[in-house]
Amino acid sequence: MGGMDVGGGIAGKLWNKFRSESVFVNYTPFFVCLAAGNLSADSFHHYISQHVHLLNAFAHAYELAEECADDDEDKKAIRNLRKYVQAKLKSHDSLVREWGFELPEERSLTNATVKYTDFLSATASGRIEGERVPGKLATPFEKTKVAAYTLGAIAPCMRLFAFINKEIQALLDPNDSTHIYKKWIDHYCSENFEAYAFRIEELLDTLSISLTGEELDVIEKLYHQSMRLEVDFFSSQPIIQEAVVPLSRTLDPAVGAELSIFCDFDLTCTAFDSSAILAEIAIITRPKADPDGSETQLARMSSADLRSTWDALSAQYTEEFEQCVESITTTETAETFSYEGLCEALEQFAHFEKAANSRVVQSGVLKGLNQEDIKRAGQRLILQDGCKGFIQKIMKNENLTAAIHVLSYCWCGDLIRSALSSGDVKALNVHSNELSCEDSTTTGEIIKKLESPMEKLQAFNNILNNRDKDGQHLTVYIGGSVGDLLCLLEADIGIVMGSSPTLRRLGEQFGISFVPLFSGLVAKQREVVEVGSSNWKRLSGTLYTVSSWDEIHAFILGSPS
Repeated sequence: MGGMDVGGGIAGKLWNKFRSESVFVNYTPFFVCLAAGNLSADSFHHYISQHVHLLNAFAHAYELAEECADDDEDKKAIRNLRKYVQAKLKSHDSLVREWGFELPEERSLTNATVKYTDFLSATASGRIEGERVPGKLATPFEKTKVAAYTLGAIAPCMRLFAFINKEIQALLDPNDSTHIYKKWIDHYCSENFEAYAFRIEELLDTLSISLTGEELDVIEKLYHQSMRLEVDFFSSQPIIQEAVVPLSRTLDPAVGAELSIFCDFDLTCTAFDSSAILAEIAIITRPKADPDGSETQLARMSSADLRSTWDALSAQYTEEFEQCVESITTTETAETFSYEGLCEALEQFAHFEKAANSRVVQSGVLKGLNQEDIKRAGQRLILQDGCKGFIQKIMKNENLTAAIHVLSYCWCGDLIRSALSSGDVKALNVHSNELSCEDSTTTGEIIKKLESPMEKLQAFNNILNNRDKDGQHLTVYIGGSVGDLLCLLEADIGIVMGSSPTLRRLGEQFGISFVPLFSGLVAKQREVVEVGSSNWKRLSGTLYTVSSWDEIHAFILGSPS
């Protein structure tokens, strides 16, 4: 998701902290259908009717905030913000007609709208959960604090709206006059609306200058709560047409629909490569001698020597990996997708990975690790934000027939299981190499199961061949390394996590296209209406890209609430 500079005050800091949650609004059926230009008129009318209630709530909140502000300039600034909303309410009917729509019938508030408007009203009245505010705001400081809280509750809505519509606008052809929501999108991408959002943030920064650390924490809580309410508001918008999101809702368990999710581990789930973690455990917990008491070269090595050995292995791996990539990418670039050429190139990586693993075994650096130390390290492993939560939510979901498989070059399945599993969820399916053990201590040998892209693909296909042949089946593969390429291409939906330059360089060498997931979903939504099918079998050689697990969560499961 693209960035947006909103300044260096508290408003900018809070937006940068919580901006990633904007994907849960962007990936709602409402916005995906709207971006595709085929959101039903009835759904849009429902949204417009609820939006009017929100505008009234904003106007009322501004009115209360103006009363609380102590400085005349601040009062004037809040008054101008209220006037902007009031003018918008007065011109609302004509704007709707200008956008090309009939005025919707007045509709009662939905639960999500009520929660949002009640939150704004309570905040502007000084009724903040967990915060002690006197029943009567006696001092100017107490009043100013509440004015700041109110702006903190309003600011994320406007920034989020400007941000999402610019994301959508970037996908549209500026010369396409057939998109029925283009005028509406352009309105919220206008300099006028951007200036309005910025004035709110600027005023929030001003009102927050004199607040204590605890009071700034309250603003952060309110800001985040407002973001969550915005997510709920758009997630609750009724959609009467077929939509491609969230993916889980397109699968009907009653007819045997099953979702199989596959993912890599290193640098897809984790922030660091697991091989370095295992080496670090070996260095820190270096064994004194073999169980039988005989002294070995490893036992005589100091921690410094062991680290030096590992550093040399790592440096050799990196150098040979880069040489392997360079030898492949110096060949002529394919004009169209070439699966055969890609497979031939990946054979070089297979030989390289196997040779590297053999050197690690020969060095003995993985000898003497205690299994409990490995499991404890797994539990403390730093994972990508949102990864573990998504996996556990899939595994706990009783309304979805789904299985998660981790396919990894990692040397130790116990490390993966302890990093991703939780005691209250069913067992995770882990397919990886294993460290050979005797009496809960590693021997230094690797039980080799997955060392190449081809072996990963074979494991992937074996899993699919063993599942129930009846019913609807859909496969998603999530990965971010060269070793994942064949599985990514074989799955119904291949999602590339992160921005590995090597994976992209190699993929593009053989004609693979990389498409941002959100724009791919918008295109797929158009296809649903035009073709009448949501078949996820992609164009050969096309992969989708994401920058976070939140995007995957939003795509597959929808809102986190």
